[in-house]
Amino acid sequence: MHASRFWRTLDTGKIRCELCPRQCELAEGQRGFCFVRAHEGGQMRLTTYGRSSGFCVDPIEKKPLNHFHPGSSVLSFGTAGCNLACKFCQNWDLSKSRQMERVAELAPPQAIAQAAHHRGCRSVAYTYNDPVIFAEYAVDTALACRELGVASVAVTAGYMELEPAAWFFSHMDAANVDLKAFSEDFYHKLTGGHLQPVLELLRYLAQETRVWVELTTLLIPGLNDSEAELERLTRWVVEAMGPEVPIHFTAFHPAWQMQSLPRTPTETLFKARQIALANGLKFPYIGNVNDWRGSSTWCPGCGQRVIERHGYTLGCWELTTEGACRFCGVTIPGQLRGAPGQWGARREPVRV
Repeated sequence: MHASRFWRTLDTGKIRCELCPRQCELAEGQRGFCFVRAHEGGQMRLTTYGRSSGFCVDPIEKKPLNHFHPGSSVLSFGTAGCNLACKFCQNWDLSKSRQMERVAELAPPQAIAQAAHHRGCRSVAYTYNDPVIFAEYAVDTALACRELGVASVAVTAGYMELEPAAWFFSHMDAANVDLKAFSEDFYHKLTGGHLQPVLELLRYLAQETRVWVELTTLLIPGLNDSEAELERLTRWVVEAMGPEVPIHFTAFHPAWQMQSLPRTPTETLFKARQIALANGLKFPYIGNVNDWRGSSTWCPGCGQRVIERHGYTLGCWELTTEGACRFCGVTIPGQLRGAPGQWGARREPVRV
């Protein structure tokens, strides 16, 4: 097991994990809520360091990131466990795992970086479960990737204290943060967490880092999809993060402990996108449904389509090599310089 960061010894003999807002206090032999951080030998240990639940080469649009090297491939991997308890988790077999560290693949950071570089991946994504809980492993991998010119992407719920977040995100090039709702009641009842720490992290990322950030909100019928909540959420994003932050509204599919709820109607996604546009967000997207209008990028200057998308596949590309609209010259924010990638919608499981 690998030594962890961001913990301290208490007068009681317990140790307190200070990585996330849970602040778990652990006696010798105990594990935190995430189950992968343990008190062993008077220290905090990360039990899943160097072990992955699997690897896959994906399109970057699947993370989802629409303004970060579009069309490129990304080597995705995760571990096990999670520091939230979302009742609608769509990767519950990993996030709720208690034995994954015994069966996962051995994968040191250098091997991951070399695998990504060898396969021509523009980036590596720390995903499937939340990289917050395997932060040391993710950062060591990011350092190895940087030496080979491979970028790092965090796909996270953003449930992290600001001090470790400053260290963690200083090694990330991009992030998609899952803003699950804009209600403390939703966070408390359905995720076992709290909204405010996530908002503080998002404000920090937008205002004090160079990380390219996109947001995702999974719209669950009757729980976080009201017009009033979407109004509050999108206005907050404009005010706290800026109007150019892309946001992806995605469709809920029954999963984990919420099998009885219906899927999200497509009309709800359309409504959310219209609310976001009306409140000043320039790049709201629709995900998990086949809608080329809602998944394409439109120039906020002249209204022309500059990146056409059909699912994870790119179509027409109307940006200059400097990332500006060919029609009016307005620069589209993000990592959009040069020609787009040609990976398409392929998904290729790989061994490292």
